[in-house]
Amino acid sequence: MNTSLNIVSAQEAVSLIKSGQRIFLQGAAMTPNVLINALCERYNELKGVELFQIHTEGEARYTIAPFNEAFITISCFVGGNVRKAVNSTFGAYIPIFLSEIHLLFRKNILPIDVAFIQVSPPDKHGYCSLGVSVDITLPAIQTAKMVIAQINPNVPRTHGDGIIHIDRIHALVEVNEPIHTSVISTPTKVELQIGKHVAALIEDGATLQMGIGGIPNVVLNNLMNHKRLGIHTEMFSDGILPLIEKGIITGEEKKVKTGKLVTCFAVGTQKLYDFIDDNPVVHFKEAAYTNDTAIIRKNPKVTAINSAIEIDLTGQVCADTIGKYQYSGVGGQMDFIRGASLSEGGKAIIAMPSVTNKGISKIVPFLKEGAGVTTTRAHVHYIATEYGIVNLYGKNLKQRAKELISIAHPDHREALEKATFERLHILV
Repeated sequence: MNTSLNIVSAQEAVSLIKSGQRIFLQGAAMTPNVLINALCERYNELKGVELFQIHTEGEARYTIAPFNEAFITISCFVGGNVRKAVNSTFGAYIPIFLSEIHLLFRKNILPIDVAFIQVSPPDKHGYCSLGVSVDITLPAIQTAKMVIAQINPNVPRTHGDGIIHIDRIHALVEVNEPIHTSVISTPTKVELQIGKHVAALIEDGATLQMGIGGIPNVVLNNLMNHKRLGIHTEMFSDGILPLIEKGIITGEEKKVKTGKLVTCFAVGTQKLYDFIDDNPVVHFKEAAYTNDTAIIRKNPKVTAINSAIEIDLTGQVCADTIGKYQYSGVGGQMDFIRGASLSEGGKAIIAMPSVTNKGISKIVPFLKEGAGVTTTRAHVHYIATEYGIVNLYGKNLKQRAKELISIAHPDHREALEKATFERLHILV
């Protein structure tokens, strides 16, 4: 590696941090854990340091004692590694659409003092790649007073907007280790059934948005006979690879960046990262672009597939809390629900099992006390469970209740019918 670069040890790099500063942490597969762990070792010297993030990977030592005495976790999307902290006195959650987080930086509402990122080695022009997490990282580095980076040859070089010139980085720490990976789990019988239902709604020429997990991957597995599909999404995983290899995903009918797979981050296996590396077909943009409803709606037949924790009988969708407990975040669900709904021939779909792992119905008379409404009942369209799909658009509250009960688990339908009578004064 070029020894003229400003290479320092992780300890030297984090010595630049001062008490009371706000530090942005790049997330997902690109989480700069070497820098984060080195910073944690300074907990005796620091106070009131805010760590601003969306979803990160790794241990997140800053959330546990004694490190949490120095660090405050501020999250716009809550992953498992910070969930306990965000629901305690040592952290906080900011409810905000993924498409709008950049405004917190650019409008100086939550200015960033230092950005911790992970990048590829520079190319011959001096530009490093942000790899597979451009999302809100791009606006963070554009506005941060200081940028500290792990420089790692294992970071895929991605096409699009996710670049930073080496001169913009104040300190570089050499790292040579794989970035975070995620393996596709074997789908359950319930996920297989839901996936088949949802796949039946997808038309040839559709533009897809779907995330990671069992249901999206089953949906993709059921699209092997489709044609001319496109991708415009906030993230994707390995499930798209077979469809690309078979020439099913071509992007030829997309209106925005025709022929390109557009995303703001990706998480998957090394095979996925090898596909992405220096691949001009994959276009990484910031979340302000991928999740902009005005851009999403320009594509034809946008089919957005998202999930929920619970849905009440009128169609209110809770996808980020379990009652008062902050479980995940608003994320990009509303961005794509609205974008798909406004797209010509678009379909906005909420897909979920009818019951939790403990057998509790996810279709409920009322959302739990303290639950957040992620997608309002005025925005919701299709709901899918393993028992079928209903479309609530244009339905009144009484009709919605009937529709939702028809795809609820049979063990809970009688109780839901009783609740419907008590709430809406109708017999189902």
